[in-house]
Formats: sequence, structure tokens, C-alpha cells
Amino acid sequence: QVQLQESGGGTVQTGGSLRLSCTPSGYGRLNRGCLGWFRQAPGKEREGVGQISGDGHSTLADSVKGRFTISKDATNSILYLEMIDLKPEDTAMYYCAADWRNCLAEIEVSRPIFWGPGTQVTVSS
Repeated sequence: QVQLQESGGGTVQTGGSLRLSCTPSGYGRLNRGCLGWFRQAPGKEREGVGQISGDGHSTLADSVKGRFTISKDATNSILYLEMIDLKPEDTAMYYCAADWRNCLAEIEVSRPIFWGPGTQVTVSS
């Protein structure tokens, strides 16, 4: 059974930074398939933040380019989302997601098979 667990959320002021982590179990090494981060703000639809393929190729949403970085640790065991220069509009529940299939060219909310429960990120103005 595959399970994903996010950590690292919290409350920061505008311009602050956070690093989210996602630790999977039952998925195997993260050097295969497609891993991603998604977020959902109250009253809004879930949207893709970024994804990274098994070989390390990453894609980020335009709204976070230059501020967010998606990566994996050297042992391909943990997925990260580094966030800097956070803005109030980044406030949302952030979800880690995974799929054993390859990443698509675009980040698709409907694509991942496995989802974590989420971690809350709140950016105060």
C-alpha cells in the first residue's frame, strides 16, 4: 500500500521561506514515475505547483517559477518543495502526489494515483 506523508507546512510572513517534505512508503525509490506538488486554496480548485520525473527533470507552474524549487534527496527517498519569497496568494493546503507512470508535458491534477493528506501553508501579509 502506497502512502505519502507531507511535512514542513506552517505560517510565515510575506517574503518568508518554507521547505516542504514528502516521505513515501510502499512506492519504492523516487527514481521512477512522476512526483508532484499540488495546492488548493479555500474556494478554489486544486492546481499543480510542480512535478519531477524519475530522471530528475522538473516542471513548475508559471505562478511559482523563480520562487519554488522541486527536488529529491540524493537517495531518491524524499521529495522536497523549497519555497522562497512567499506571497499571501500562496496560502493553501499543499499536497504531495505520485504516479508510477511518466510525467506528462503539463502538470495534470487528474494524473497522480497516490496522494498525501496535505500540509497547510499560510502566508500572512
